Amino acid sequence: MDWLLQPDTTAEKLTLMVLAILLFVVVMGAILLGIDRLRRAPTWLVVLGFLGPTLLFLSFGLLYPGLRTVWSSFHDGRGRNFVGVDNYVTAFTEDQFQTVLRNTALWVVLVPLAATFFGLVYAVLVDRTRFEYVAKTLVFLPMSISLVGASIIWKFVYEYKPVQGNIQQTGLLNQLLVWLGMEPQQFLQDQPWNNLFLIVVMVWIQAGFAMTVLSAAVKAIPDDIVEAARLDGLHGLSMFRFITVPSIRPALVVVLTTIAMATLKVFDIVRTMTGGNFGTSVVAYEFYTQSFTARNQGLGAALAVILFILVIPIIAYNVRQLKLAEEIR
Repeated sequence: MDWLLQPDTTAEKLTLMVLAILLFVVVMGAILLGIDRLRRAPTWLVVLGFLGPTLLFLSFGLLYPGLRTVWSSFHDGRGRNFVGVDNYVTAFTEDQFQTVLRNTALWVVLVPLAATFFGLVYAVLVDRTRFEYVAKTLVFLPMSISLVGASIIWKFVYEYKPVQGNIQQTGLLNQLLVWLGMEPQQFLQDQPWNNLFLIVVMVWIQAGFAMTVLSAAVKAIPDDIVEAARLDGLHGLSMFRFITVPSIRPALVVVLTTIAMATLKVFDIVRTMTGGNFGTSVVAYEFYTQSFTARNQGLGAALAVILFILVIPIIAYNVRQLKLAEEIR
């Protein structure tokens, strides 16, 4: 029965998955049946019956791994010897990891701002036009593509071939440069600009999400406010600045924080397009590399904890803004 703990073959893994699903169904069925039969059961027992399994699974699948990761971050690469905060010192002092932190900060600042800006401007421009639905569909389409698929598409766009004889460029961007009489560039290798070209991919994907949410917020602005502003002489940019943006501020906060959290976890784009080479690694990719490639569990865990700490202020700010919005209502 060792395969239950360490399944190796595909058949063993599929069997274990089926058993886990059946066990979940049986346990939940037993709980619901028991509660249904105990009609006069105390309230605390009913609450425990519904919330108990959820809390148990959350503790086992979320709380325990989190605490285990924090514990591992204070140990060496093999997880045997206690090294204190040495892994955190390494993460913040060595040049390699300073580059990783700098890249992560660049992503978190530029991606939410750029994606939100383009999404908002686009939503306002196409609002109530004849081709609104088609225009919004075109911008939202990248959201239906996986990050790996989008990365492959853009990797072909940035494809570079050296200028040798009759060799033709296959990358769209480099072919445009050749047509303009310029030399092709290695967009994914030239530092530090290669990070910006990777960021473009994430902005391209997230702009559709920003446009969808902000478009709904724009449409929710009361018509009487818009009409009153027009009677006061507001048009164009002044209308956008003094009426549209303040009216959709809660939606802007949600979009910015949601995209920022997604950006902090970016992994697929870096892994697919550069493999973290040429100074493009970020925290989410680096802790994977240290944990599973370099086999340095302590440093990988420390980077994971740093990533978790970076997410906390964003979540706290988002929750605070949502509470303020509810109080205003």
